[in-house]
Amino acid sequence: MRTVVERELELKLVLSPQRRIPVPTRLEYVTDDPYAVHVTFHIDSAHPAHWTFARDLLVEGVFRPYGQGDVRVWPTKAEGRSVLLVALTSPDGDALLEAPAAPVAAWLERTLRVVPPGTEGEQLGLDDELAELLAQ
Repeated sequence: MRTVVERELELKLVLSPQRRIPVPTRLEYVTDDPYAVHVTFHIDSAHPAHWTFARDLLVEGVFRPYGQGDVRVWPTKAEGRSVLLVALTSPDGDALLEAPAAPVAAWLERTLRVVPPGTEGEQLGLDDELAELLAQ
């Protein structure tokens, strides 16, 4: 059975230490794709920007700097609040986004209850398919 865990929240696009602009964002976790999180940024353009990356990257990034390459996440404080910074790199440019830590952590906790760590492969049914192939 397919389950979707979504959360709408506002991230901030960090333009400079003094300037941030709000970015309406949707976090989505789908049991059909159990290793990934999907993030949609509704920016001032005709089409939203979509990113997909490993759920583990976000889970680890809540606690410590994590990731390399295109997506990096780390916890910090901003104006006395706990936030997550998410650095995205693509051929189209780079972005630094600030997310409120508590709502992101709560959403992640919901995804971990739906598909606990280490059980992602069970969602894909790979063991059943492999057993069927080997039985032939």
